[in-house]
Amino acid sequence: MRILQLSGYFFPEKAASIYLEENRFEAFGAAGFHTVVHTPAPCRGITEAERCQYKKRRAELMYSGTLEVHRFPMYAEGRNPLLRALRYSLCWMIQFWKGLLTEDVDCIYLASTPPIQGMLGAFLKKFRKVPFVYNLQDIFPDSLAGTGLARKGGLLWKIGRLIEDFTYRHADRIIVISEDFKKNIMEKGVPEEKIEVVYNWVDQNAVVDVPRSENKLIGRYGLDPEKFYIEYSGNIGLTQNMDLLLDVMKELRTSHPGIGLILIGEGAYRKNVEDMVRREGLDNVTMLPFQDYADISHVFSLGDVGLVISKPGVGANSVPSKTWSIMSASRPVLASFDENELKHILTGNECGVFTAAGDRKAFRDAVVRLYEHPELCRKYGANGRRFIMENLTKEAGTRKYVDVIKSVTGQG
Repeated sequence: MRILQLSGYFFPEKAASIYLEENRFEAFGAAGFHTVVHTPAPCRGITEAERCQYKKRRAELMYSGTLEVHRFPMYAEGRNPLLRALRYSLCWMIQFWKGLLTEDVDCIYLASTPPIQGMLGAFLKKFRKVPFVYNLQDIFPDSLAGTGLARKGGLLWKIGRLIEDFTYRHADRIIVISEDFKKNIMEKGVPEEKIEVVYNWVDQNAVVDVPRSENKLIGRYGLDPEKFYIEYSGNIGLTQNMDLLLDVMKELRTSHPGIGLILIGEGAYRKNVEDMVRREGLDNVTMLPFQDYADISHVFSLGDVGLVISKPGVGANSVPSKTWSIMSASRPVLASFDENELKHILTGNECGVFTAAGDRKAFRDAVVRLYEHPELCRKYGANGRRFIMENLTKEAGTRKYVDVIKSVTGQG
């Protein structure tokens, strides 16, 4: 079976959830699928030297020949929204053409980033007459309304809703990452039988507890092994509530000097965060770059507590996949998030603390409480690891993707 995948971003570009795609390719190959990917030359989270290297590498085989990757030239993504929109449009047109020319396609598989990507799959389905599977990792335009980039009911939001409805209508199966996502799109008219809930799993063998005495990142970055650290790892963007986080750290610098914050990642707001840390003299905040996936256990074991944080109105329908990595590393989760499934998972299974998004005092009090009760951290961490092993292993998650592909192509 041959699967056509058109990706907005692809290896070696950096993303906190890149392992999900790698695990899927492994599972697809093991199931006998041959995947053909068309993607622009990489630019996110890599050096200019790496970008130049991959610009010359137009085609390659990966995963024992079961993955065929074709890269086409495209200017690098920047912060200018108009240039970014133009880049999305150019990629869309090139990928549409390449999708038409790819031979012997049995199934089209696309993810929801960038937001116009689903429409690409819908159009290609019409021409290719093959099933289309849509992996919904972000609900657009709801996500734009949540961040204030679009007004609900405004022109941009209405255009987004037209794209969304068109995509859902033509997808043969929609994979969503939570029950809240499922409820959201069902309220927009998507039949339940078209939806498959597959939580973003974690590779339970790749993300394990690394004792602090063995954590290579402690020495590499000169961290204090005796300090209590809360840690955020992932995208440092506009939707994550970095202002609240740094405001809390400003207070704790004086009241609780034994507490530190580790920020690992890149993103559009990182420079702003660096400026605030420097301006406020926040010596209790350490900023690190994204680390190699080979060191992922060291990353998620670095802190005593792992953070899941966003601005109010952003995370109503999502459970960030970093949650599972924190739990797999036997660390408690501290969430500052919209009330949804995440709250019920953390509180119902006693594997972390939930505070409402934007509630600064509740978040600050939770940090102090975990700092003052290390036995609670150990209990929540152990419960989190148990939850992962019983519900969210790599094998369970990837098997569901394989089953969806088989069912829409008549092999299930």
